Amino acid sequence: MLTITDTITLEDWELTEQFVRASGPGGQNVNKVATAVELRFEAARSPSLPEPVKSRLRRLAGRRWTKDGAIVLQVDETRSQARNREIARDRLADLIRKALEKPKRRVPTRPTLGSKNRRLKAKKARGEVKALRGRIPDD
Repeated sequence: MLTITDTITLEDWELTEQFVRASGPGGQNVNKVATAVELRFEAARSPSLPEPVKSRLRRLAGRRWTKDGAIVLQVDETRSQARNREIARDRLADLIRKALEKPKRRVPTRPTLGSKNRRLKAKKARGEVKALRGRIPDD
């Protein structure tokens, strides 16, 4: 069982872990020991997450979201299988916590009269500078 917040916990059946051989450091052990972890969370079928959270989670997960609605996290940062497993679970928890935050509704604003006038004044000054760059007529 993985605790996300006080109200949300993920059951063991929602998470599957598979250990694979990792690339990177490990010396002679790298070809023998499966230290990398592939954590799979069945997000679409999860009863512990409400629908709006699932949709935000889908957007946050990006390429890690599979066609069948699962999130797959791969971790092979350390030589230790247990540490990689911890990192993967922490990342999943952080991702879900981010999805729990409701985005603030954007209130559209309009430019003030003063800012409009300043912008037009600056444009006018720039135009005058450019106008002075032309050829000087012969009189």
